[in-house]
Amino acid sequence: MTFKALLIEEKSDSTFEKKVRTVSSNILKINDNLIKVHYSSLNYKDALVARGHKGISREYPTIPGVDAIGEIVESKNGSFSRGEIVIVTGHDLGMNTPGGFSEYISVPDNWIIPLPKELSEYETMVYGTAGVTAGICIHEILFNNIKPESGKILVTGATGGVGSMAIAILAKLGYDVIASTGKKESHEFLNKIGAKQIISREEVLADSKRPLNKARWIAAIDNVGGQTLSSIISSTGQHGLVCSIGLVGSDKFSSTVYPFILRGIRLIGIDSAERGLEIKKDIWKHLATDWKPDNLSEMAKTVKLDEIIPEIEKILKGKQMGKIVVDCQ
Repeated sequence: MTFKALLIEEKSDSTFEKKVRTVSSNILKINDNLIKVHYSSLNYKDALVARGHKGISREYPTIPGVDAIGEIVESKNGSFSRGEIVIVTGHDLGMNTPGGFSEYISVPDNWIIPLPKELSEYETMVYGTAGVTAGICIHEILFNNIKPESGKILVTGATGGVGSMAIAILAKLGYDVIASTGKKESHEFLNKIGAKQIISREEVLADSKRPLNKARWIAAIDNVGGQTLSSIISSTGQHGLVCSIGLVGSDKFSSTVYPFILRGIRLIGIDSAERGLEIKKDIWKHLATDWKPDNLSEMAKTVKLDEIIPEIEKILKGKQMGKIVVDCQ
């Protein structure tokens, strides 16, 4: 069998070439299930794999795409029915296992979640890994008893996939969201998805060298890391919560113990790729029902598989807003 996919190959001069081409099914790993992909979605991690980031994908040639939804073509263990529509996000997909920027993927049983009846296939990929990650942050906020009346919630990297999803879900649940961005052209988009206040990156960093600042928010979802994370921690209110999910600024930050011992701040690291299947099923249940933004389908742009390379270049340059859904059909 042959099919179309975005193939990333390492060249003899250690550069990497990305091209949509016809590939053989031999590139797929032998797994429990063969899935015909209908849609995928673009994440920053996919762009890094396409650029040749061996800290994420050790094996080249490979196919990026950490997200996919499609139909079961073959289930060796009989765990799923032929034609059943299923979701795969995270795990090793699009890293060392050929991913969703393809017409077919092959994955184990324990990576698969059946499509919730309340969601369309397209909507699942508007969410994608970004939606699941944002959902895990929301879960932590609710678990730690931070309610809409508790105070404002800051979201940095607000125009990215996780940031925009977090804003939309928090707004749906009645929270007062502050969006932080360096893109002035994004303000209309951020207001539309639910941000009540928009501030610059520089405003988040105000007084960032002080160990403890005036409380400005009760919780934060941070995509940036570095000095931004340091400043967020020092400006979080009593018994507040900071979710750390990204490092587009830096993978290093500094802090003192004062926010933790004087205000009882909780710093929680958020991963989604290796979260257990039961937790992911619960997150998807909420994403399909009570957390679902009213304007979900309007938060994404759709491109064909042949059109994905310019979008990868755009996300690497920090020019992307919202989600990119990839039509692989």
